[in-house]
Amino acid sequence: MRLLDVRNSSKKKCYNCVNFYKYKVVCRFMGFKVKDHYFKKAKKENYLARSIYKLDEIDSKYKILRKGDQVVDLGYHPGSWVQYTSKKVGDSGKVVGIDIKPINNKLTSLNNVSLFEKSIFDVNVLEDLGVDQIFDVVISDMAPNTTGIRSVDQDRSLNLVEEVFRILPDFLKPGGNFVIKVFDSHQAQTFLKQNKNLFNEFHHLKPKSTRSVSKEFFAIGKGYKA
Repeated sequence: MRLLDVRNSSKKKCYNCVNFYKYKVVCRFMGFKVKDHYFKKAKKENYLARSIYKLDEIDSKYKILRKGDQVVDLGYHPGSWVQYTSKKVGDSGKVVGIDIKPINNKLTSLNNVSLFEKSIFDVNVLEDLGVDQIFDVVISDMAPNTTGIRSVDQDRSLNLVEEVFRILPDFLKPGGNFVIKVFDSHQAQTFLKQNKNLFNEFHHLKPKSTRSVSKEFFAIGKGYKA
């Protein structure tokens, strides 16, 4: 009987070790510490973050960006979306990046890019961003400060999404395109369903480069009906 207890205890310890290992792996993913294929690929190709491949897939599938476009990137930091967009719109286009974090000086050499350290919700007129007409494209990989509590993080994400939709008439021209990150929830799905008719086309996509543990996806609107 005593031997059986020891064996069961040993099995329990082994099971707990496996769970602890899995927990550590998940925590490392959620803490964005895992240097996976896309992390290494971004570093090799001189992009500032692996999120470049999310926008690349979205743009390849839905043709969001064109040469000559004027684009605003909300919450651009660290700047891989700015790097990608700068190349896509070319010298005849313009990219404006806005973030509450300090300006990333690694992007200041891009001639068609202007960066601002401010909240998009504090912008009163377009002239505050050095432009005099509304944008062809609005993109946002913006996320709230996360707590690790799913319901809280989902609510914070939805609040950001709602605020961006609120200001769209002031920033996105008729016929323009739109990309925004969303933390999946029933409330988020309901909100997007209620607002999808603001666009001629409306899609959801979870890019292949998104981490498997992530609940994020992207909402993509084409042909804004201002």
